[in-house]
Amino acid sequence: MTKTATPASLEPNHSLYFSCLFNKPVRVTGSRRKLGRASDLVFALQEPLPKVVGLFIDHGWGKPTEFIPWPCVKAFGPKGIEVLAPEGEQYPPFQDQPGWILLDKHLMGRTILDIDDRQIEVVNDVLLHAADGTLLLTAVDASFNGWLRKWGLSFLQSLIKDDLIPWKWVQPLSVEDAISTDRLQLSVTKAQLHDIPKEDLADALEELSGQEQEALFSALEPEKAAETLTEAEPRAQRQIIAHLRKERAQNILASLSTPQLVDLLTVLPHEDSEELLELLPAERGQRVKALLSEREATARDFMSQAFLTVNPADTVERVRARIRESGLDFDEISYLYAVNPGERALLGVVDARQLLVEGDAATVQQIMASPVVAAESDDIREDIATLFGKYHFRMVPVVDTEDQILGVIKYGDLMTSTGPRS
Repeated sequence: MTKTATPASLEPNHSLYFSCLFNKPVRVTGSRRKLGRASDLVFALQEPLPKVVGLFIDHGWGKPTEFIPWPCVKAFGPKGIEVLAPEGEQYPPFQDQPGWILLDKHLMGRTILDIDDRQIEVVNDVLLHAADGTLLLTAVDASFNGWLRKWGLSFLQSLIKDDLIPWKWVQPLSVEDAISTDRLQLSVTKAQLHDIPKEDLADALEELSGQEQEALFSALEPEKAAETLTEAEPRAQRQIIAHLRKERAQNILASLSTPQLVDLLTVLPHEDSEELLELLPAERGQRVKALLSEREATARDFMSQAFLTVNPADTVERVRARIRESGLDFDEISYLYAVNPGERALLGVVDARQLLVEGDAATVQQIMASPVVAAESDDIREDIATLFGKYHFRMVPVVDTEDQILGVIKYGDLMTSTGPRS
């Protein structure tokens, strides 16, 4: 059984920054034996403040990690960390636990909404407080000083004022996100969201994606959500609408003016806009449809979200498996579009029929066609029809001004559609 001891390096009510411990040597107390360097500190998320549970060492080069429980830490400070000797050659490997968070992995460098300055900032350091033989996470520092401390330039920090944001104003959007993804971003407590201007909330939603974006938007009251949605860029609007529950969508639509509704529906995929129109009262729905039909249809009116993107590094064997897993119909996978993981910039296209003749080990990068013939989001119907007539494609992608794929238009959908939303 591993021995335990109470850390004896800090006086009560003493504070220090995480950057002062990060990457410092870890040695066995009373000897010169070095175990490695402090890769991270592990904290348990609890109220009112997260509490340290251990020290994490990552040796790299495929070697096992080590987790040193906090009671085994004897002393620590800017010069290094002393711990009790392990029972064997080293401490057991790190195994993540529910409710744990790693300071460097999950906090450092992440974005945060500062409710005082009403802007997005970056966590550059974490302030820790010693109390009763343990460490508590008390605040994050959004100033440049954290970077200076990390690189041994702390003598310059007197020139810059710390920008400390108390932990009570900072929380992960969910504990599950904190322990399951490297892409965790932070937000102010949900109770304070109503104080943040809609423009700044919209900026935050555009920075977030996936579960974090859904969590932040779901915390807004319907009226605030509607105001924020109108300020967001089209891509963020599409992402948010795609994940709204019916009741939630109805409440938000009721808070929008008719012109705002028209503007919103204009940038949504056709099937999404049709679903939202069905949620409106009959009289208001007809008015919105009438306004939509007065403008000329563009690529956004005809595009669908039923398409499949692939990683350029994927093998043909992997792509075939993804097609089977997707559940999409054959006409929805006529072409597969290559984008880098986590991005939307269109890099290439693969004709699905080509997958039948290529070897399993061939990669998308090797067989894709590039550059890709695509319609721009504001192209009118006549331009899109010309594109189909010239290249005889079964489906074409729709991109924005930065060549990010927004959706696809199938030839049959374009030819059978009679107008922009009517």
